Amino acid sequence: MDTTTCLKSLLLAVQQYRDGRTAQQAAQLQKQVEEVWGLKCEQLLTSGSALTSECVSMLVELTADPHTEPSLKSSIISLLAQLASDDSTRELLHSSYNLTSTLAAVVHCYSSTPGEPLVLQCLQVLQKLTYNTRVFQSTSCIHQLLEFLMDSVQSHSDDIILPCLGLMANLCRDNPSVQNHIKSLDNVKPFYRTLINFLAHNSLTVVVFTLSVLASLTLNEKVGEKLFDAKNIHQTFQLVFNIIVNGDGTLTRKYAVDLLVDLLKNPKIAEHLTRYQHFSACVTQVLGLLHSKDADSAAKVLELVLAMCCVSGLRSQLCDVVFRPAAPKLRAAGRRQGGGLEGGARTECGLALVQWLTSPVEGAEACSLQVLRLLNKLLEESLAAEILSECTLSFVEMLLPVLLGLLNALDPAEGEAVLRKHCQRVTHVTNLLLNILHKDLTVSLTLSPLCSEESCSNSSVTLHPPQCEDDLSQVCADALLKTLELMSKLRQQVKDMETSFYRMLQDQRIVTPLSLALTSHHREHVQTALALLLEATPLPDFPSLILGESIAAHNAYRHREAELSVKRLAVQEVPPPRVNSSMDSSNSSRTVSSLAEKIQSGLELQEQTKDSHVSDIIDVYEQKLAAFESKESRLQDLLEAKALALSQADRLIAQYRLQRAQAEAETRKLASLLKDAERRREDLQGKLSCQVLEVERSKADMGELLQHNSRLQRDSEEHQALKGAYNALLNRFNETERLLKELQTAHVLLTKQSDTLKKTHDALQLQHHRTTSVLQEREEEIKDLISEIQKRNDNIAGLRVNLQAEEEKVKEKETERRNLEETLDMLRKELNKTEQARKDASIKASSLELQKSQLESKLKLKEEELNKHSAMIAMIHSLSSGKMKSDVNLSL
Repeated sequence: MDTTTCLKSLLLAVQQYRDGRTAQQAAQLQKQVEEVWGLKCEQLLTSGSALTSECVSMLVELTADPHTEPSLKSSIISLLAQLASDDSTRELLHSSYNLTSTLAAVVHCYSSTPGEPLVLQCLQVLQKLTYNTRVFQSTSCIHQLLEFLMDSVQSHSDDIILPCLGLMANLCRDNPSVQNHIKSLDNVKPFYRTLINFLAHNSLTVVVFTLSVLASLTLNEKVGEKLFDAKNIHQTFQLVFNIIVNGDGTLTRKYAVDLLVDLLKNPKIAEHLTRYQHFSACVTQVLGLLHSKDADSAAKVLELVLAMCCVSGLRSQLCDVVFRPAAPKLRAAGRRQGGGLEGGARTECGLALVQWLTSPVEGAEACSLQVLRLLNKLLEESLAAEILSECTLSFVEMLLPVLLGLLNALDPAEGEAVLRKHCQRVTHVTNLLLNILHKDLTVSLTLSPLCSEESCSNSSVTLHPPQCEDDLSQVCADALLKTLELMSKLRQQVKDMETSFYRMLQDQRIVTPLSLALTSHHREHVQTALALLLEATPLPDFPSLILGESIAAHNAYRHREAELSVKRLAVQEVPPPRVNSSMDSSNSSRTVSSLAEKIQSGLELQEQTKDSHVSDIIDVYEQKLAAFESKESRLQDLLEAKALALSQADRLIAQYRLQRAQAEAETRKLASLLKDAERRREDLQGKLSCQVLEVERSKADMGELLQHNSRLQRDSEEHQALKGAYNALLNRFNETERLLKELQTAHVLLTKQSDTLKKTHDALQLQHHRTTSVLQEREEEIKDLISEIQKRNDNIAGLRVNLQAEEEKVKEKETERRNLEETLDMLRKELNKTEQARKDASIKASSLELQKSQLESKLKLKEEELNKHSAMIAMIHSLSSGKMKSDVNLSL
């Protein structure tokens, strides 16, 4: 059974089920869905069929209907998931059929039973559908879906965690509206804690999904700064690179690449990656994945490397990895075979990239364009250096045969899709060749094989632009202008290139590409077109008038489109119905006519209660009719331009006839001029001898130039030596900088110690002040003691005077004492003892003077010594008091 018959049967079964909803009709519909699913028509949606669009719209409506059986919903969702085979069909299902909001509504309907198989199936299809697709938080049921995802992730149910995390990663990536909504929820902090706990999960896929969600939500917040700080980021790099190389599958590798691409958008993280010590080894392993025949994995790897090229600090390291020299056998094989490199070349990153340029793997066209963009950026970085490395020259020598093989002529009968891919490839290849030609050393490698290839490729490109649609015309125009720019670059070096270049500039088919480029919003296209226009304007047959008319037609079309876009705003505010917006004009016209027939026959009035989208459909068709009118007006402008071109051709024929008559007259003039030229030749023969002498002088000048060149060579060697010395000084500078950091840390420690010692010094100084005050008090006490001792000495002197007076009295009364001789003898003895005590007191007084001087020299005196002095003074007092008593006795 063919596809059309299956779709008609499916449409009939859907209509019957919607009318009756019996078990038999549900079984019949499920059978028809399974038959269509068995056809495996992945490209069914992109065909633009009205039957397909109506079938898909009804299936989506049945999925959104809560009364549809879960088993039937599951079969319909499986069929829709099969239709979403590539990015274009996924975008179509999301934007034109609102499948995302429909599946979100199904999940919300069964959210009370998260273990339902239908919920898991919807989550898996939503993860596939929302990948690289922005879903706004204002979309229907998206708020409920986000809350369900957060609750499911925190429920720790292993079956549902994986699809929920993957869908959350898709919804949060590059989507500020969804991110802000999640951050505004109350349970966001427990959700963050759950995600951080998932980083230790044993599944690499769960870890990648978790890191992707955390990067989207917290990268510019405090939580993200802690997660992706300088201490953890190198471990994160190592983890992501390991997942990319040794991941659980293509899905895990895809999300790991997206995570690293998102991280590289942060300048701090990109700066950390430039300092990552294992970067070259990791990139080598990642590029090793290109040896596989999986186009999806290769496309993600190339996307990652292209994102790394946007970081200026990584391009030079990528050049070292990609342009690493191959083994001699591999290099020779590369020169002989060009793009067909196999066998031992599997270990070389550059050869792996070149293999994808001509790979026969299905879906390799996108990889080929990515490789060309990557090589363009890397060669631009490498060729910008002052000294071109031998590795880069060898790689360019190996790459040129492959690039020239991509410029082969195209058969016009192969269709517009093949033409589009060919023109895109030609644009990138010529851009890469122009980049290579910027370096003088690579021009000689490019010129020799380019002579024969260039003219072949140009003819295939220039045949098509006037007959193609808008977007294809733009692609062909870009390829043609890049080719002409390359021819302009090489016209002086390649034989017959200048003639072909000027012939193409005078071809009327150049008008469309030039007008598209001159009215483009891309600066590079306008500059290229202006440069070619400056070359073409002086040419006699350049169609400048047709070019002006074409530019005016393009400007008028754009002005009319701008006016119509204002009128379409009211229609665009209404949600688009579930119809295919990519239908062609014939299908749209048939649908409009069928709608008119329904309205005339009255069927529309009967189905008014069932179909609530008729007004929306009418608005959309009115919009399409307006678009058709604008296209018709543009075609009218193009027809007028063609009419002007025909009139220009008539004028050119008349000019040609006039020029022919002028040429015959000029021929006769040239015959007369020939005779004059013969006479001038004889004169020039004499001048030629003078020129020979000048040539000899030029040879002498050439010798001097060669000597100057040798001097420059010596200067170059000295420059290399100075460069080596500079590198040595740079190493010493790095070592000195490291020592400086160590000394700075030591300085900080010493500063802390100095502060501690200063505090201790202040405490000791305070204690010193206290001790000084105590010492001053002690000195005052000593002064008091000295004054008291002086008084005691004065008293002793007075006692001595009294003693002498008493001795005189004793001599006078010697006669009186004769009777008391015994008593007198005893008194003399006592006097001798007193005299001895007085001497002892004098000795002790001198010792006290000595001790006083010792006390002045010593600041700290013991209280025991003071007590001894006090005891001595007390004894002196006792002796003096004893003497006084003896004097009294004598008087008596």
